[in-house]
Amino acid sequence: MDAVIFDIDGTLVQSAAVDDELYRQSVIEVLGSVRFRDSLSDYDRVTDSGVLVQILDDNGLVHVPDPTETIRSRFIELLEHHVAQHGPFSEVPGARDFVTSLRRSDNHEVAIATGGWRTSALLKLESAGFDVGDIPIATSDDHWDRTDIMRFALSQMGTEFESVTYYGDGVWDREASLALGWRFVPIGRKSC
Repeated sequence: MDAVIFDIDGTLVQSAAVDDELYRQSVIEVLGSVRFRDSLSDYDRVTDSGVLVQILDDNGLVHVPDPTETIRSRFIELLEHHVAQHGPFSEVPGARDFVTSLRRSDNHEVAIATGGWRTSALLKLESAGFDVGDIPIATSDDHWDRTDIMRFALSQMGTEFESVTYYGDGVWDREASLALGWRFVPIGRKSC
């Protein structure tokens, strides 16, 4: 039996640019004018929770009351508004059929491990037409480090596997896969 684990943004759903823009907007709306690093790859932990910790640190806001829940709630509102205004997110071409074929296979188990928060992950997947009701999903709500999120997704699958393959679109996905000794399949150009 082989484990196949997927990232979401840019891997299953064409949502990476919107996700980044609305995440930044929600942070600014809650915290005010803060400095962001130039690129997501400039953060040590590219997850919604991990990046937020570093934004707070970079801006000297480590002693403020934890704004995570307020930022997460605003982010979800912005995503919902985006879908209402622009329609559902699109799947990465062929992603739904590929996931469906793996789920039907007797040789594969499927899970999702994303650096996004659970509610936003489900919103984007459902918007793009993915049926994920019985797929294990690990998110930034579970851990703030990507490798921990990925390990948690694997642990939810509940069996021993001959191999583990992770599909992702970011350099951080590749690095996390290598750190775990998993096979990595790059999606798009950012992951190389």
